[in-house]
Amino acid sequence: MALSSMKIAVLSQRNWEISLTESTYSNIMKNKIAIFSVMTLLSGCAASSFNADSVAAGPTDRVSSSSSSSSSGSVRIETTTGGTSTATTIDTYKKDVAHRISQVNSTKVYTGRPQALLRSIVVLKYTVDGGGNLVRSEIQRSNRDQVTEATALATLRNTAPFPKPASHLLRQGRVELLESWLFNSDGRFQLRSIALPQMNE
Repeated sequence: MALSSMKIAVLSQRNWEISLTESTYSNIMKNKIAIFSVMTLLSGCAASSFNADSVAAGPTDRVSSSSSSSSSGSVRIETTTGGTSTATTIDTYKKDVAHRISQVNSTKVYTGRPQALLRSIVVLKYTVDGGGNLVRSEIQRSNRDQVTEATALATLRNTAPFPKPASHLLRQGRVELLESWLFNSDGRFQLRSIALPQMNE
């Protein structure tokens, strides 16, 4: 009787060990499956993110290649294949010219808001012919700061030729414009027609 009880006890222990082993194996397999599922999901998310970034980068690159930076940000100057500005008014043409001046002389342009008390304001009167050439330029008004006057005239002249004005904007084959150069203390400037608000505004 004692022997039979002992055999039953041994068998029960072995069955418990087998059951425990199967349970442990089952848990391990479940964990492996769960880890594999998570890795697969993360891999899919990473691929989707990569594809989305690739798609988003394409149009941005194309836009930047046809845009230029100025004091007012990235601006595209629209022209025809012949180099004529698509501006339909004097004011919009003046802004096109101002953007071009800012682009060509970007190292001299202040990109933040102009300070409240400016070093100098130089107003230039200039004439552009039908081919976009600078015909004439002169100082209309300033505080007689010779350095800023020279900078204003030089940046205007260095930028020419400009986009050609539309034919309906011409008067006797020319366009006359006024532009103000707003100088900060460090000698950099913005052009009033495209400038950001001053710090006191």
